[in-house]
Amino acid sequence: MSGKTPVPSVTADYAQRVAEDLSANQSEQDRVRAELARLQDELVRLEESERVLTKMQDVLGDTSKRTAKASKGRDKTAVPAARRPNSKAAPGKSAAPNGRKKPRKAASAKKPAGPTWLELTNTYLGAQSEPRSAAEVAASLTESHPERDVQVTVVRNALEQGVAQGLLERSKQGRSVFYSLASAASASSTS
Repeated sequence: MSGKTPVPSVTADYAQRVAEDLSANQSEQDRVRAELARLQDELVRLEESERVLTKMQDVLGDTSKRTAKASKGRDKTAVPAARRPNSKAAPGKSAAPNGRKKPRKAASAKKPAGPTWLELTNTYLGAQSEPRSAAEVAASLTESHPERDVQVTVVRNALEQGVAQGLLERSKQGRSVFYSLASAASASSTS
């Protein structure tokens, strides 16, 4: 009889191990699905940005098309060479503690005075009857504010800031994300 005792124990051990492996497999599938969904959302955002940039390129004309074609011809796998920190700043120029040059302040001087991106997006969405994507908002702001350098990522950040502040609502339709003004009920509950 002592020969039959280990059989149920071995079977139970295998059953437990199979159950643990199955659970680990299911957890890994869930992780991969979540990563796939994140990557699909990122791809949708990139495709929206590409559409807006292509439209902008068409508006700008032949010069930008030639530049884009030249950049498309570059090897996409090439990695830029690492920058070496400057050991010394050039005369008359200051260096940051890490040895790199400080960013120029002249670029910030070119920013036009006026409403913030959040104010512009809220104003635009307030005039719309349906939710709009970040790309649609950016395209409209490009048309209505040609003096401003409108970038989809900046607009998307402003929209997300509005969501975080309870001024805007985010909704998903399929894989696309749309924004609209927060309803009066939800806006008052977040205040």
